[in-house]
Amino acid sequence: MKRILVLCFFVIACLSAAFAQSDELMLAKQYAANGEHQKALDIYQKLYKQNSEAYYNSYVNTLIALKKFDDAESVTKKMIRKYPASTDYSIILGSIYTQRGDATKASALYDGLIKSLPADQNTIALLASQFYQASNADYAIKTFQEGRKLLHNDDLFSYELITLYRFKRDKGALTEEYLNILPKNPLFLNQAENAFATLFEGDADYDMLRIALLKRIQKDPQQTVFVNLLTWQFLQQKEFDQALNQALALSRRSGGDGSDIFELCHTLVYNEAYDDAIRGYEYLIALGKTQPYYVSAKIELINTKNLKVTAGKYVPADLIELEKNYMDLLAEFGQNSSTAFAMQKLANLQVFKLHKLTDAQKILEAVVAIPQIQTNLRASCKLDLGDVYLLNNQPWEATLLYSQVEKEYPNTSIGQDAKFRNAKFAYYTGDFTWAKGQLDVLKAATSQLIANDALNLSLLIADNIAVDTSGKALKMYARADMQIFAEQQDNAIRILDSINTKYPDNRLSDDILMAKARIAIQQKNYTGATVDLKKIVADHPADLWADDAVFMLGDIYENQLNDKEQAKGYYQKIITDYGGSLYINEARKRFRKLRGDASS
Repeated sequence: MKRILVLCFFVIACLSAAFAQSDELMLAKQYAANGEHQKALDIYQKLYKQNSEAYYNSYVNTLIALKKFDDAESVTKKMIRKYPASTDYSIILGSIYTQRGDATKASALYDGLIKSLPADQNTIALLASQFYQASNADYAIKTFQEGRKLLHNDDLFSYELITLYRFKRDKGALTEEYLNILPKNPLFLNQAENAFATLFEGDADYDMLRIALLKRIQKDPQQTVFVNLLTWQFLQQKEFDQALNQALALSRRSGGDGSDIFELCHTLVYNEAYDDAIRGYEYLIALGKTQPYYVSAKIELINTKNLKVTAGKYVPADLIELEKNYMDLLAEFGQNSSTAFAMQKLANLQVFKLHKLTDAQKILEAVVAIPQIQTNLRASCKLDLGDVYLLNNQPWEATLLYSQVEKEYPNTSIGQDAKFRNAKFAYYTGDFTWAKGQLDVLKAATSQLIANDALNLSLLIADNIAVDTSGKALKMYARADMQIFAEQQDNAIRILDSINTKYPDNRLSDDILMAKARIAIQQKNYTGATVDLKKIVADHPADLWADDAVFMLGDIYENQLNDKEQAKGYYQKIITDYGGSLYINEARKRFRKLRGDASS
């Protein structure tokens, strides 16, 4: 019984001591957090004497914080003598030397640790980890490099070194390390590309990568991973012709199925490098009809030519030749699910550029009747067919198709698009009340573009029927708007110019200016568009189209007139003058990019 009582008293005493230490430790941490390091030191010193291992780090860090480097050195050397096999304390001692201003002594100590390394991979990795945890990435790298020499293996520790080089933003070393591991680990190509894209800051960095790659390719021309990376590098510098040349050379040499070229051509089209994409698709077609990308390349070739023609200045002969290319394609491959997308493109060309509404209607009616066509493509073609019906004086067939798609795809982007087209149909035909009801619902659409367009059109209707309940001037404007949609620019301008004559008290002056700016953009007359947009900004700075006009000016100066300073000024105007604009985030992003911010 007496023994049990003694044991109980012993346990209670131990627990009391532990609780007391815990309280003191919390108090010391609070002192340190408040910057009262001397008070914290008094407690840590007491705790350290009770248990040197448990409280060493807190004690020595507080000594360093108080710049008591001699005391910190003395304490650390005692721990080194007590635990000579542990390198942790030696690294801390080196840190003390560094903070005391004796970097030479610290380096000598660190170099000694590395020289003493055995040829053991785990021990090497442990020392490097200890250096890294002590915020000494340079000596962590030196440790791994020495480890490679000791173990006679330059492939060891690659992933650890890549992490360290990225941390240090050592672009040259990171490049060489990735180029060392990629031949044996080609699956790391995407990781390497992402790392370079994050770290590289301009042409100088990409030029360094190119030089390094060309040296490797010269030594080992069969190493495809280097050619693929070189192609990626050319894409980053927008040297699209060189990127395609590299990819074509590799494809010819390897005898591949063309998948890489087909994927690259999509990237080229996205970057508006249409001539290079056309050359790539023509290469795939030349491989022959038995190759897997023959049909797809033929379709994409014509689609790319379509983009090239319609994106720039063109003459009627260009459009007629493009139409013939589509017709030849359909004659060769027929009207089926594989060519449905090309049929849709042909119909759009005929509607908006050639104004062959009847021909386009027949093609789209044939597309939606094709069995096994992708559901989203069928829905998209139905909406386009509805547009053709609307422009071809078949309004009820148009609204029927819009309503079908809206019902078939509720709460989706394509369903919202259908609802918006139905609302615009009502607007075009003068049913403003019903149109506004639909548009008000669409202001909460998940698509920002539809939501923005719905908001603007709803406000346009509200502003004008408030002063003219019959909406006569607005009906005239809506007819002009429909002609703009149909790309019948002369008709639209004639109607717009008649509004002020017929209804001199209308409130559509800024709307008419915006409509004329849109027409000028359709006609690729960007300088003319800026004139109307600037009038909106100057004369109607608080009206409906003001922020749209400012953003459009920024976009035109940036992407069409190549005046980056003007563009930057307009994007900044959105940020400073139109903080509630839906364009605010995009304007801020573009402004930062033009300013040269590294994060953009």
